[in-house]
Amino acid sequence: MELNIYNIKGEVTDKKVTLNDSIFGIEPNNHVIWLDVKLYLANQRQGTHKSKERNEIAGSTRKLIKQKGGGGARRGDIKSPLLVGGGRVFGPKPRDYGFKLNKKERVLARKSALSLKAQNNAIVVIEDINFETPKTKNLVELIKKMQLADKKTLFVLPGQNKNVYLSARNLEKVNVITASDINTYGIMNCASLVLTESSVAAIDNLFKA
Repeated sequence: MELNIYNIKGEVTDKKVTLNDSIFGIEPNNHVIWLDVKLYLANQRQGTHKSKERNEIAGSTRKLIKQKGGGGARRGDIKSPLLVGGGRVFGPKPRDYGFKLNKKERVLARKSALSLKAQNNAIVVIEDINFETPKTKNLVELIKKMQLADKKTLFVLPGQNKNVYLSARNLEKVNVITASDINTYGIMNCASLVLTESSVAAIDNLFKA
């Protein structure tokens, strides 16, 4: 697939870039996309929830009423789960919600997500950007010129760029990541994927490794 390259003024240049068909032109596998997104969201969970069980509640172990002759049900100590303030039966415990996903499946999921964006014409390639100072206004102007103002946009940079990152930090619908941090959830969660010239090459190298 061949795409035009835009400059930072939102104008089409005479340069073009060819996207690698083995990355941006495969048949998307929806199931591995779902698995990788599920894994990403599972890893965001802290898993620190905890409730006290019967053996962890502070209270007397004295038997409240005698076993027989009272006309009611048998009852043990005050820490019973049936009583207010008692322990909880099978309550939540700290746990890790992550699960194993093979490396080949994760790679296929990212390629599938990129291919879906390419099929939907949701990929824009621009010249490499670099702001002298962090300024949100500069990035907002670029987004408006690219006609992406009302869309969730993901900028993929070839490497760390503090000024661009800080310029986008206060924008609700804009995220900035590096090519090495690209993930299926981030790709699927944006309406437009903006790549720089250098990040296209960086993505190629990432999937060749």
